[in-house]
Amino acid sequence: MALTPAAAAFADLVVQVFRLNGLLLEAGDRLTAPSGQTSSRWQVMGCIDHAPQSVAAVARTMGLTRQSVQRTADLLVGDGLAAYEANPDHKRAKLLRLTPEGQRVMTTIEEAQAAWANRMADGLDEVAVRNAVELLAAVGRALARR
Repeated sequence: MALTPAAAAFADLVVQVFRLNGLLLEAGDRLTAPSGQTSSRWQVMGCIDHAPQSVAAVARTMGLTRQSVQRTADLLVGDGLAAYEANPDHKRAKLLRLTPEGQRVMTTIEEAQAAWANRMADGLDEVAVRNAVELLAAVGRALARR
């Protein structure tokens, strides 16, 4: 079956997003390495940075499997960067929160990320970037409905 022009454009977008994902994970690993972390650990820490969440909630937010987030969460807890606490809404699904050491590491990573984002955004058209964000969000909503 031949692709419609819109479907061909969508397929091109998917390829670019896959490529960009790999590049962003590499960049994230470089940003987090001085703090002894990885992109996957940073993603989980970022989700619980402002409020504790269950592992399942982190997985939904990040579009990951609960099992992969559980492994990462257990590693963060083992390293003293996060801790489990009782969840008043669910007896078995504990909440994951950053410890003070985890918050310190997260702050260090956020400072490195801000400097990196400023460098990366230099020369990019802000309106075009915001339009890209809206497009990617719309694609995400469409995928979630199917």
